[in-house]
Amino acid sequence: MGMSVREEFDEWATAGKDKGMEERHWHTAKHALARMPVEEGDTILDLGTGSGYALRALRETANTGPSYGFDGSPEMVRNARDYTDEDDIEYVCGDFDNLPFEDDSIDHVWSMEAFYYAANPHNTLEEIARVLRPGGTFYCAVNYYEENVHSHEWQEYIEVEMTRWDREQYREAFRDAGLSVAEQDNIPDREITIPSGAEFPTEDWDSREAMVERYREYGTLLTVGVTP
Repeated sequence: MGMSVREEFDEWATAGKDKGMEERHWHTAKHALARMPVEEGDTILDLGTGSGYALRALRETANTGPSYGFDGSPEMVRNARDYTDEDDIEYVCGDFDNLPFEDDSIDHVWSMEAFYYAANPHNTLEEIARVLRPGGTFYCAVNYYEENVHSHEWQEYIEVEMTRWDREQYREAFRDAGLSVAEQDNIPDREITIPSGAEFPTEDWDSREAMVERYREYGTLLTVGVTP
């Protein structure tokens, strides 16, 4: 039996990796966040909040209302609280299988690089559909997915069993949970610098082509669900 999500990410947070995650994810997260149809005063749920950066960004740009950062790791939750000044952004530790929120209580759900850690992803999607208000959206961003072959090896380094769906499986699972799929898109990471061909192989990459494919072509898979 491997580590629990909680143990794995408590270790990451204690090691200060939460800030590193934020910096790497921000390259594509900001483009997805900017598309969210968030209105002033909306309640946002951030699933797998990590350092809490998404909620702070949405508060700054859209003046969101009372919002929740949800994470399986108490250590991540503790750090996110330390990094956040606003009183009505609340950080909650818990399980993706059982969201401690009322039906129809959330305007929009955001999740970056966290959904695939859900022990039962279909159940998590049903929970998301349950807590969202009619017309609410779920913006689900992942770098670990079937088409992105460069992400497959991540499972070797993570003891938690991860869900590796392709684009079609994401759309199907959203629909099975009662969410319409409004859009699905690959958001390229244009900020990671790709060295010249002469510098390859590098420590992490055999060829420049592979690196270009990973960051410019595959990037982050964004699937957007809407509740009826």
